[in-house]
Amino acid sequence: MLGLAALSVSLKLSAQAVQPAPGPATPAQSQNKPGQAYSGMYAFLREGEFVQVTIEDDGRVTGFISRFGEGESDKGTFVDQFFKSGKLDGSKLTFTTEIIRGVAFDFKGTVERGEGKNPGDEAYFVLKGTLSETATDANKKATSRSQEVQLKIFPQDAEPEPPVGK
Repeated sequence: MLGLAALSVSLKLSAQAVQPAPGPATPAQSQNKPGQAYSGMYAFLREGEFVQVTIEDDGRVTGFISRFGEGESDKGTFVDQFFKSGKLDGSKLTFTTEIIRGVAFDFKGTVERGEGKNPGDEAYFVLKGTLSETATDANKKATSRSQEVQLKIFPQDAEPEPPVGK
């Protein structure tokens, strides 16, 4: 009887030893991380322009702004400006773009629930805050202007295709 008890304990220990260790999160688990629901395409300043925001696991924010050029050489063409830095801390969102053709953008604000009723609806989330645009001319003179913005998330089934190239 004592031998049977020892065998039972040995089998239990062996079973525990072969159980798989917790691995990386599955895609379904990753989507439930706080902030990742805010990832998506948001309307930018003019019709046809947008900002793509992607929230990483650690609160780092990546993305880009796709906008119409305003300079002589790029007027009316799409210009993509990738984020140089970005962070989400709770609902506080900040990002800064790379300088492209003398222009950079800086956003400081929050991600809030908008007027959309269901996830996937237009304006379900809204980026509210201050958008600053800094432009540097050929003489290296920088001018900056800021404005309060409310950038609404696009409906999920109607996201525009991002333009190719810069």
